[in-house]
Amino acid sequence: MDFSKLKVLYINCTLKKSPDKSHTETLMKVSQNILTKENVSFDTIRLIDFEVAVGVYPDMTEHGWKKDEWPTIYKKVMEADVLIVGTPIWLGEKSSEAQKLIERLYAMSSKTNEKGQYIYYGKVGGCMVTGNEDGIKHCAKGILYALQHIGYSIPPQADCGWIGEVGPGPSYGDTEWDGKSIDPPVGFDSEFTNRNTTFMTYNLLHLAKLLKENKGYSNYGNSRDAWDSGTHWSFENPEYR
Repeated sequence: MDFSKLKVLYINCTLKKSPDKSHTETLMKVSQNILTKENVSFDTIRLIDFEVAVGVYPDMTEHGWKKDEWPTIYKKVMEADVLIVGTPIWLGEKSSEAQKLIERLYAMSSKTNEKGQYIYYGKVGGCMVTGNEDGIKHCAKGILYALQHIGYSIPPQADCGWIGEVGPGPSYGDTEWDGKSIDPPVGFDSEFTNRNTTFMTYNLLHLAKLLKENKGYSNYGNSRDAWDSGTHWSFENPEYR
């Protein structure tokens, strides 16, 4: 199986600026090791390191903000065949950075591709979640729903994650806690996490490869341009007859 023509973008929505350690980024490296093995190129962005404005317009400098680096990140989003959103859990929810990312992705979703389809058609999405409290499936549900709603395709098992015991304690990848060394690092021996991370990564690659080789989806019945021009293939409403 040759995945070498694919490009993957990881956007880490940790609340920690570089170079502080991100446990979510540590889990991302498990997936990235698979990409390296499969000769897939990838890039990682830590969203909080950029001055990304809040809002739902493509460039928020046109709406009162002095600076907005979202257009630069969006260029990388469009260059990638696969987008993987990573987030920690806070109060049972995805991070505020993850929500901001979704809103900024949504800001571009009215754009169309050369087929007249919404701009993210043909791209594949997944997510990775870490934390010390319940919420992996809840966070994944919101992220994956949002991605598919704006045009991303979601394969089976498109999420993975790791959570520790509820309450204060070591997080994914920690090698010490409360003055005591931990070996292996926390979570590294979790078969459930390792399996789901592996399945997620390969399923994202499989779907992205299928879509890329078939040049995305046919625009029969799903073209915004055709709809706006009045070409409604099978639009039949008795009220308009």
